[in-house]
Amino acid sequence: MNSSQAFRNCEFDVNGITLAGQEWGMPGDLPVIALHGWLDNAASFDVLAPLLKGLHLITLDCAGHGLSSHRGQGSAYHIWQDVGEVFAVADQMGWERFGLLGHSRGAIISMLAAGTFPERISHLAMLDGLFPSTVPVEQAPQQLARSIIELQRNRHRGFALYPDVDTAVLVRQRSEIPLNEAAARLLTRRGLVEVEGGYTWRSDPQLKLASGFKLSDEHVDAFMQRISARMLLVLAEEGIPRLSERHEQAIGRYPQIQVERLAGGHHLHMEESPAGELAPILNRFFQT
Repeated sequence: MNSSQAFRNCEFDVNGITLAGQEWGMPGDLPVIALHGWLDNAASFDVLAPLLKGLHLITLDCAGHGLSSHRGQGSAYHIWQDVGEVFAVADQMGWERFGLLGHSRGAIISMLAAGTFPERISHLAMLDGLFPSTVPVEQAPQQLARSIIELQRNRHRGFALYPDVDTAVLVRQRSEIPLNEAAARLLTRRGLVEVEGGYTWRSDPQLKLASGFKLSDEHVDAFMQRISARMLLVLAEEGIPRLSERHEQAIGRYPQIQVERLAGGHHLHMEESPAGELAPILNRFFQT
């Protein structure tokens, strides 16, 4: 891929829902599926993808995000559901073995996928994300209770309504995980829908609800121990503070992970300067 190449829209029918995506590069290059973060969409990779070389890349809208279908009222969004859908997309592409590039929640899904069918994953590149938040086994009942209560309270609650696109961009810039204006516009372009009275997010509001079940540390370790793919973890120096300690612990526990640290925020792959530094790292990693 190079900066002159544009993506091609693509769709996949998976278990009764449609997953939308963007296809970059050409058949015959190294196949890779890229997965975005929570409440983002495939446009998350629009800055980075043109800088990557020798990849046949699918940047996917995960279920409930972007242009992909919602799971339906009362349905959960468990990360292991996304794992199965990743392999379904690969099957439809005819990819027996492929690489993964994930950001944040997408990195977590990618890690689980690499541990589920390790023989199918050649490369695992994770951007400022690695492990899901875990819950000790003895707290599982409370986690389920919280999920049920949140579903009952928020069953009909949607996203905010904005009078125009610029307002939505500004709100996205100032969210809990801040973005620059260019990055926020990329996400809103694919993530907004016009409705009566203005604009709102296409994403399924149920993505904001607590999970009914979370993995334990022991579960996560079992997945990590099965991974045979080469692993790269890129950490943002100005990333999410609450995740930094867990990342450092993981680096010490799993020395097989190649670690790179870059200046930039949690969405460093959407920022022009960090993306320019990130691309050569990823190109070397995927070409090995």
